[in-house]
Amino acid sequence: MTKISEKEKIIELAGEHGLTLDANSIQFDESGADFQVAFGNDQKGEPWVLRIPRRESVIEVASHEKKIVNFLNGKVHFQVPCWEISSSTLIAYPMLEGKPAATIDPNEKAYVWYIDEKNPANRFFDSLAKVMVELHKVDHQQAHEAGIKVSEPREIRESLAKQMDGVRKDFAINEKLWDRWQNWLSDDSYWPQHSVFVHGDLHPGHILVNEDHVVTGLLDWTEAKVSDPATDFVLFCAVFGKDRLESFVKKYEAAGGRTWPRMVEHIVERHAAYPVLLAQFALITGEKEYIEMAKQALA
Repeated sequence: MTKISEKEKIIELAGEHGLTLDANSIQFDESGADFQVAFGNDQKGEPWVLRIPRRESVIEVASHEKKIVNFLNGKVHFQVPCWEISSSTLIAYPMLEGKPAATIDPNEKAYVWYIDEKNPANRFFDSLAKVMVELHKVDHQQAHEAGIKVSEPREIRESLAKQMDGVRKDFAINEKLWDRWQNWLSDDSYWPQHSVFVHGDLHPGHILVNEDHVVTGLLDWTEAKVSDPATDFVLFCAVFGKDRLESFVKKYEAAGGRTWPRMVEHIVERHAAYPVLLAQFALITGEKEYIEMAKQALA
């Protein structure tokens, strides 16, 4: 399929939903595993984000995400997408202000940075900490009433154990890695005694910043729920390393975030368990590329 035919498809699909796009403004982002993403301007010159499901299984995921963004809009001060079009074939919303801290090059499988990844400005970390604290303080009862999953600490550990057992049925797991997971799961001292509302997939591509590299909003809410607060620090640890993680946790605490004695160690262990999620995703998609990535990570 050529880019011209893709543009025609997008224009036609948007038109069916009452949105007229300028053909010359349309650009594509093919890095997403679940959605094809396009950007285009409407007749007034206003920019839009358009997401097209890559397979039927993500439609249910999108339905969950719609609950999330509807729930959060008006409850937080940072930007969250406001879906004006939502169907089984198209999701579209006015583009938020700011740029992702990084985007993913689908060919190189690597980040293309907007911020300075080697030496990010303090205001990036300070503002990210404030955004995370605000998100993590979202009311659990209200989230539950909105149909969003709420898990207590005990349930989170039990669920992780089941996920690990499930992955072990389909993949070979390095025994040292397996033992590390089990020691972590069984040791109470690592674990928080509270849950928070988490984004769930907080990597640089989902963090919007302004020209001063201050965080202004968050994208892609498919994994959001009330769960382990460490969830939102795992990809930070993967991208910026443990030393910066320790400093960032202090910023998070200073901004009003709730911490516990072994929080940093717990985040590091959760990062070590990240291949479980990768393996689950590989099984869901069935794509060889992700299956191979999971095999390597688990070995």
